[in-house]
Amino acid sequence: MEIQALLITFREVLEALLIVGIITTYLKRTQNAEYTKFVWLGAGLAVLASIGAAFLFQVVFTSFAAMGSEIYLKIGIMLISSILLTQMVFWMAKHSKDLKGSMEGKMNQFVTTGNVIGMVIHSFLVVLREGIETVFFFAAITGGDIGKALEGWGAITGAIIAATVCYFFFKGTMRIPLKTFFKVTGAFIVLIAAGLLVQGISVMQDIKMIGSLIPHVYDLTWFLPEHPIDHSHFLRDTGVAPVFSGDVGIFFKALFGYSSMPSIEEIIAYLGYFAAIYLLVNVNGKSDSKAKKEGKQSMKTETADHQVKKTV
Repeated sequence: MEIQALLITFREVLEALLIVGIITTYLKRTQNAEYTKFVWLGAGLAVLASIGAAFLFQVVFTSFAAMGSEIYLKIGIMLISSILLTQMVFWMAKHSKDLKGSMEGKMNQFVTTGNVIGMVIHSFLVVLREGIETVFFFAAITGGDIGKALEGWGAITGAIIAATVCYFFFKGTMRIPLKTFFKVTGAFIVLIAAGLLVQGISVMQDIKMIGSLIPHVYDLTWFLPEHPIDHSHFLRDTGVAPVFSGDVGIFFKALFGYSSMPSIEEIIAYLGYFAAIYLLVNVNGKSDSKAKKEGKQSMKTETADHQVKKTV
């Protein structure tokens, strides 16, 4: 759980700080530093709103638990978080190139029109998006108890690393190709998303919400049990210890959704998820390449027309 919390917090805090940093740097560069306080005001309000959202979620979760229905809420959180994590990766991959230009363009409009309220609202929404996502993801990896994620070392470490990276990035002492950087972190986020999807399916099968054609396709408990309890049971029943400890298994289960005895539906969902990601990456890649070619062709046409007009 701690590694998951670290990766998620690092990614979310980094995105929020990068956007706020881009905005404030632009305002200072254009001699409009007096507006930065409104950007930080919006960001601060978003942090408070995110804390409020976390508190509200805990109230809702406690209510579900009192009714004995928290398991259904957990399933919903896992599946929705899997979708949100995937969407987050693709969104940043698509916008990492033009993120700076987009943010600066919006700030230029606000400064030109003197729209201070728009500036506050914009920074508020940008940071709130990351905050709400973090609340949701923490709920997914802790089974609904967000406090567990905040009490551990993962969340605070992720936030510190993100703040450090941003500090050196904006100081100019760290050259980071953002697209490559988000690709690497995105790969780990995708693995977490796949794990949440499979865990959601596993829980639904455990409570008989859905059935299974083949409940256990294979059994790797002898090699890597998914929990220390499974390790103890295997050692007790066979007299032989598994190759790897159950502590290793529970780490991979928490991080990537590992199962030592997966059902056929879990395997299909896991492989199907990555197949869908592969197809989406290829489709987006081809669309970007096509757009670039069309842009270059358009520029060539405009240049040729301009030269013809000059000749005439």
